[in-house]
Amino acid sequence: MTRVNAQRRLLPLAAVVVALSLLSASAAEKAAPETPLTEAGQKLFAQYADMLKGLAAEVSKSLPVADERKKAAFQEAREAVKKATAEANAAQQPLNKIQTARALVDHAKGKWIGGAEKGIAQAEAALKKATTEAEREVAKKELAKWQADKEAGIKALKERQEAYDKAKLEEPRLTEANQKTQAALAQAQTNELTAAKALLTDLDPFLANDRLDAKLAKCTVLAEATPKGLAEFAQQGKEQEALLENLLADTALMKEMLEAGGAKGGKYGRAMQIYTDIQKASPRSREGILHRLALGTSLEHAVPVGQRNAVASTNAPTVVDPGKRYLHYEKAYLDGELDPAFKNLTAWECRYIIDSDAPDHVLAWGREMLRNYRPDHISNPEYGWRYSGVVRTDVAYRHSQDYKDTDSLDFFQNVIKNGGICGRRAFFGRFIVKSFGLPAWGVAQHAHAALGRWTPAGWVVNLGANWQFSWYEGRTGLDFLLETQARKYPQDYLKVLRAQWVGTTLCEPKCDSMKEGSGGWWNTMALFEKKVIVAEAKSVQLAALGTELGEANESAETKAKAVEVATITDADKKIGIDQDGVIAIPAAACSGAQLMKSFLGGQQMICGGGGTFSCEIDVPRAGKYALTARVVTVHGDLHIQLTPNSAKDPIDMAIPFTVGMWKKTKPVEVTLVEGKNVLSLSKPANSFALKDFILTPVK
Repeated sequence: MTRVNAQRRLLPLAAVVVALSLLSASAAEKAAPETPLTEAGQKLFAQYADMLKGLAAEVSKSLPVADERKKAAFQEAREAVKKATAEANAAQQPLNKIQTARALVDHAKGKWIGGAEKGIAQAEAALKKATTEAEREVAKKELAKWQADKEAGIKALKERQEAYDKAKLEEPRLTEANQKTQAALAQAQTNELTAAKALLTDLDPFLANDRLDAKLAKCTVLAEATPKGLAEFAQQGKEQEALLENLLADTALMKEMLEAGGAKGGKYGRAMQIYTDIQKASPRSREGILHRLALGTSLEHAVPVGQRNAVASTNAPTVVDPGKRYLHYEKAYLDGELDPAFKNLTAWECRYIIDSDAPDHVLAWGREMLRNYRPDHISNPEYGWRYSGVVRTDVAYRHSQDYKDTDSLDFFQNVIKNGGICGRRAFFGRFIVKSFGLPAWGVAQHAHAALGRWTPAGWVVNLGANWQFSWYEGRTGLDFLLETQARKYPQDYLKVLRAQWVGTTLCEPKCDSMKEGSGGWWNTMALFEKKVIVAEAKSVQLAALGTELGEANESAETKAKAVEVATITDADKKIGIDQDGVIAIPAAACSGAQLMKSFLGGQQMICGGGGTFSCEIDVPRAGKYALTARVVTVHGDLHIQLTPNSAKDPIDMAIPFTVGMWKKTKPVEVTLVEGKNVLSLSKPANSFALKDFILTPVK
């Protein structure tokens, strides 16, 4: 492989480095207020600029030169992909219109007419129950409104059905045309990857070699932080200057930081400060997963992470303390509260855990709440729904006019209590996954929000369309997925990083996944190195989960299927009676509701969705008993009706709002006969968890 002529290449590079050193016009600096440099700061700035200039010059002498014919062939293949993409998009648009027409028909049938019919039924029921003229008038108005809405829906359905039927006539022809353009695009992409491989094969001896890693890593840190940014940090005092001196002298640490994605915003001084403080606070942070967690925390929190207050729409966010955030997860890990897979995560993956906008005490609440209320979501063997399955079963799809959040509750406690539309449901899904120490990524889609989450088999989308329809914080979903897939092969991924480090050294523009074809040559090679890694590994994109639930509530039938079936033993069902005649009825002794393993031992029951459940007991002594229940609720105060032995008048039993913790209900008095008794209880619309009933004789 030939080398670049030093005289021909060194001068332009030096000029670029000087420009970078003097201007330091990074995006972060544009966003932040200007920090003037002191006299000491000016000296430090010159020192860092000279360091960067000298290193970049040394690196440039060792860079390989690509074959111009192969570069031209690659560029030609990229242009062919660009053209094929435009043609494929154009062919897809008419089919999208047909899909939209079909969706409008389904909407008219389901939400419009179906919603009106539900409203009519509720208004008719209210009219029957009305006891005053005022109540009857309100019910009549509601009935008239829903009847008019149904008529409008029927009219709209007719118009939409006609439009859909007309559009559908063209579907076979359009589908055939679309298939041809998609095939042409696939072939163009194959040709593009082949052309890229030819270039990368020539570059492989350079990219696979760690000989320049020390210089490349140092140069990349200096360039990403910028000499001015480093001087601003170092001029604060001797301690800050020493932190940067230690970092720039530690090649292994700089490489670790870069392999984990680098300091957010290029704030390497702040990252080093957080990292050092964590190591002082916890000796455990020096090894294994806790070291990777400490590193990920320091890099991600280099730019402060905001946290939500109780009602996010009205309260300004405060900032997460990175040291406390690390210690929170360290304790949770040592206490066995995190997912078993946590211990194997990389520092890069840890960044998508510790960036949660929930306060630490709310993360702890999330874990305890789910252990208490829905332990089945913790033990779910299907990782794609582990933890986040609680959104399916318990975060109702509800518009803001239908609920009111409470200042005394945290934002996420309000979400599970009241529900919300796509955004709030996605936020809760991300929150609960991160609470248990697994990574999650925000997913934005057209007029929708979802979540991307880690599983052992790869990252998957919950509650929305798949990665190709997603983006977040200026990055496409497919680009994020590509990185997650390539990072599974760390040795190969080092080639990606080295190409990126060279691109940074040469001040090349980054590849912007939101802008097709952007990025300098070395950064483009890094992108295609990722594509080659993924293609050769035959990585597959996992299907999105819950696409139909993004803007809908889970049906009662599928909610039941989402619960792991518990194995019940005779010991679980045993009713206990102590020497004072106190009777303990475990949940497993009841029937008519779903049982699941309990973290308290034995079984517990999830009761909700309407209908009844019952308990049959043998009572040794007739008389009055005070009945209490051990329960967990997350949806607010509830009431159930207790009917002992088919009594004429049921007893109202209040189920308190426990905010996810175990509590006892207030006692209600029941009269029981000697021998067999049957307690029948109603199930409220919203669920609650039940551990046991206690019957205490009333003296």
